[in-house]
Amino acid sequence: MTEANSEKEPITFVDNRKIDPETGDVKQQAEDNGAAAAQAPQVDEGVETDNGDALADTISGELAERTADLQRLTAEYANYRRRVERDRKAAIDAAKASVVTELLGVLDDLDRARAHGDLESGPLKSVADKLSAALLKQGLEEFGSEGEPFDPTLHEAVQHEGSGHDPVIGIVMRKGYRFGDRVLRHALVGVTDGVADMTENAVQPTEEASDVDAGANEQ
Repeated sequence: MTEANSEKEPITFVDNRKIDPETGDVKQQAEDNGAAAAQAPQVDEGVETDNGDALADTISGELAERTADLQRLTAEYANYRRRVERDRKAAIDAAKASVVTELLGVLDDLDRARAHGDLESGPLKSVADKLSAALLKQGLEEFGSEGEPFDPTLHEAVQHEGSGHDPVIGIVMRKGYRFGDRVLRHALVGVTDGVADMTENAVQPTEEASDVDAGANEQ
């Protein structure tokens, strides 16, 4: 009975020694590694692929969001630079216009001197020419001369002759000046009828006189 049981049930031995008698290494570390490997969960390849796709989608979405933020900041900065440049130019033009306005009285004196023949020669003529050239180079423009169409936005009429159907400038009492799109001073002018109105007014009396002569001949 004992021999039969010994043949059916083999005897097993458990080696509890921590040191391998053959190599002399500590067996505990190997056993722990084996146990950890046995306890580690098995990762499904399909689940790993799904996680990778989800991570890629997340990264792509964040990248697109950051790109949109960068583009928006770039556009805002470009608008800011344009606005600063526009404000800077407006400030410079306003300063120039203020200085030029203070010199309009000097230009009026030079115009009067030129009208009296005082600027035909001499050092004053050279100074007047240089001043006018410098102001014109900065953007000053004069307007208001005889024969120009009358424009109430540019000219100030102090006297008027004729019917006023086609008003033009007949006499300039003071020139007008503008700096760029800004009118610094309106021209002070006298207004008269245009050439067309003057021609019509001259023709009408002639026709009336012809009618009177024809009636006298009939009598």
